[in-house]
Amino acid sequence: MKLSIVVPVYNMAGEGKLEYCIRSLFCQTVDDYEIIAVDDASTDDSLAVLKRLQKEQPDKLKVIASDRNRHQGGARNIGIKAASGTYLGMMDSDDWAAPDMFEKLLRKAEETGADVVGCDFSLVHEHTMEVGKIIPLNKGNQTGELTGEKKRNIILDPGSMVVKIWRRQMIAEHDLWFPEDIFYEDNCMASLWLLHCRHFEKVNEPLYYYYQHENSTIHYVSAGKCDDRVRAMELMLEKSRQYGFYEEYPDEFAFKYIELAFVNTLFSCMGGKMKGKYTYVKSLLKRVNATMQDFDKNPYYREKIGAEEQKLIRILKKSGLLFFAYYNLLKTYRSIKKRRK
Repeated sequence: MKLSIVVPVYNMAGEGKLEYCIRSLFCQTVDDYEIIAVDDASTDDSLAVLKRLQKEQPDKLKVIASDRNRHQGGARNIGIKAASGTYLGMMDSDDWAAPDMFEKLLRKAEETGADVVGCDFSLVHEHTMEVGKIIPLNKGNQTGELTGEKKRNIILDPGSMVVKIWRRQMIAEHDLWFPEDIFYEDNCMASLWLLHCRHFEKVNEPLYYYYQHENSTIHYVSAGKCDDRVRAMELMLEKSRQYGFYEEYPDEFAFKYIELAFVNTLFSCMGGKMKGKYTYVKSLLKRVNATMQDFDKNPYYREKIGAEEQKLIRILKKSGLLFFAYYNLLKTYRSIKKRRK
């Protein structure tokens, strides 16, 4: 079989999201493929929707019900272990694919011998095949045979895992399993999967539709989810050392940890509604310092983190109270300025 497409599913029956996703995969123009949908112990009608759709295309859609909620990483692992395709694709269950997405990615893989092939995606706010705002993923300095410089670029910006197809054999060979029972499992594994590839290619078209809606997990901030992102990046550091990559690319892995575990988590927390922010931010700084002291001396930190964010972090390192006062004054000033426009 050429291709297996794994779809982890959790509570996506509402508003036809799950059905629209699966039907977009039914319509793929590629030959010889399977869809493996893993219901992650949903509490809504997701499993019933999947079983109904399976009756329509029993030879194409395989449905697996997890015995407990393992989060997206665990559901993906179940699907990957059940897959038989030469290549593996993944799709989030509230997104969908252009009809020729996987045909084009497979063709590029077959023409070039690439281990992984990606594409761009389109941001959309309704169920449509019309292309919305295009988000280019991965650049020309990351494609082709993966040299040391290209690997550095990949660690710094691996792009999304779901807009790619991967040679399935390498996952089991190198134990590239997702962490389970946490969110942000792809943040942990994206660069590690790519570093195990020899050749990376890209189709420069927006073939994946990324659905923007209020219930998307990326839009909801909580202390638990913030902790999951930090844990995912701690696991990335552990696994990068386990696979022997960290010694070769220490600055790159250190920066990726700093960017996602600390900078993104800090400002996601500050920008959202969350109880106990002050205590959480202080504990976050302590946790990151314990893992990576003097993180602000990383060469990529100075280059890639915005000047304003660096200033705020310098204030936080001196005083949590001063940081919160300055941040809230800045937020109030910008709100007033926006209203006056």
